Amino acid sequence: MKMRGILFFTGIALFVAWMVTRIVMGVQLDQQFTGHLKRAADANQIELAEREMNTAVSYLERNNLTTGYTSIMWQTPDEDIEFFYKNLKGSYDELASTPDTASNLEVSNQLIKLRETLLDHGKESDSVTCPDGLSVYPANTLFMLWGLSSLLLIAFSALSFIIEEL
Repeated sequence: MKMRGILFFTGIALFVAWMVTRIVMGVQLDQQFTGHLKRAADANQIELAEREMNTAVSYLERNNLTTGYTSIMWQTPDEDIEFFYKNLKGSYDELASTPDTASNLEVSNQLIKLRETLLDHGKESDSVTCPDGLSVYPANTLFMLWGLSSLLLIAFSALSFIIEEL
């Protein structure tokens, strides 16, 4: 009985630690990366968008987030970090090469194109395009195992309590 209680509360502690870690890493990704993509998408001047894109692209390069897949079991196009990085880098390069003498129409078209590249349009709202699981990459498998093992520990210890009561 005592050991099952320890295992149950250990499982809960591990799961809560997993949740808090995922939340913190998600917030950090937003602060250091996706928030800058959103600001670039909202920019109404090339210079503003270029500065935000530079911050975002530099983050990817600094953290070696330029190749690989965030998926664990199979590779799907929406989790391809290399495509995502090259697309962002290309958008940044286009912004950087926009001449100061560009017409208002050219600037507007460039900013619209950038916005379309950076945002996904959902039924209720727009969201920044980003591969799922990027906040924990390259430790995606470790995080999956951590979360799953804590849930299994909770389930098996709870099940043992139920079986003992029967």
